[in-house]
Amino acid sequence: MNTLDVRLYLLGLQDRIIGAMEAEGGEPFITDSWTRPPGERLLGDGMSRLIEGGQLLERGGCNFSHVKGAAMPPSATQHRPELAGAPFEAMGVSLVMHPRNPYVPTVHMNVRMFAALPEGREPVVWFGGGMDLTPYYGFEEDAQHFHRVNRDALAPFGADKYPRFKQWCDEYFFLKHRNEPRGIGGVFFDDFAEGGFEPSFALMRSVGDAFLAAYLPIVQRRKHLPHGAREREFQTYRRGRYVEFNLVFDRGTLFGLQSGGRTESILMSMPPVVTWRYDWAPEAGTPEARLYSDFLRPRDWVGENV
Repeated sequence: MNTLDVRLYLLGLQDRIIGAMEAEGGEPFITDSWTRPPGERLLGDGMSRLIEGGQLLERGGCNFSHVKGAAMPPSATQHRPELAGAPFEAMGVSLVMHPRNPYVPTVHMNVRMFAALPEGREPVVWFGGGMDLTPYYGFEEDAQHFHRVNRDALAPFGADKYPRFKQWCDEYFFLKHRNEPRGIGGVFFDDFAEGGFEPSFALMRSVGDAFLAAYLPIVQRRKHLPHGAREREFQTYRRGRYVEFNLVFDRGTLFGLQSGGRTESILMSMPPVVTWRYDWAPEAGTPEARLYSDFLRPRDWVGENV
């Protein structure tokens, strides 16, 4: 296990993504580097890269963190109770981009490594990550592109990986209290260690490396589409679903808060402007209604014709 290689990869990935988003939007991200002082529940360091109030991204961020703790929190051991209380090391890159134009979808991506270090035993290491797309106005072309890039990134690791991780994504990013998916999915995997450290690390890298190819073409197609108050109101309403998922169900958010992580970085994923309406539904036949009927349901995106 060489955690330095993982760290260097993740820092390089963060740099590549921020560089591409800055070039696309024409505006710089701020950089906030941090180190946990001795005596804190977590030790470690990280770098938050953030933009707020941009013309392309109303709020967007891409965080790197590398932390160590004395005891794993409950959110990290719910599927591995034998590791409860073990020291741990975790590092990852996590991003959420909330565009200003309602026709550009919100996107989330995360890749991470987790190592439990039980006393007197070998380290237990696993990887996780994935990416998912949350449109406000649906375009089949965009959904198909996003899923096909994910499929191709996973193809070298076995034909089973994309359908397996797609289903995992569909099931994970689901608001049970709404009986509704958060968006049109993508891929998601966790607790992954098949084949050992190197093959699992390679799969994680392939997912991380695929992010820009999956998302940037969609941004470029949609960022100049004209929109008005109606589209903006629907965008802020649908952002409420994002907030509900992240605060109620998201394991990464729960892990960060339970382990004493840096609150500003953990809650960076929250959209800047959000609205809720009481018992509201879009009018039948509208583009807003089509999001629900045509996109917020399981579909075999890679098997459909463009």
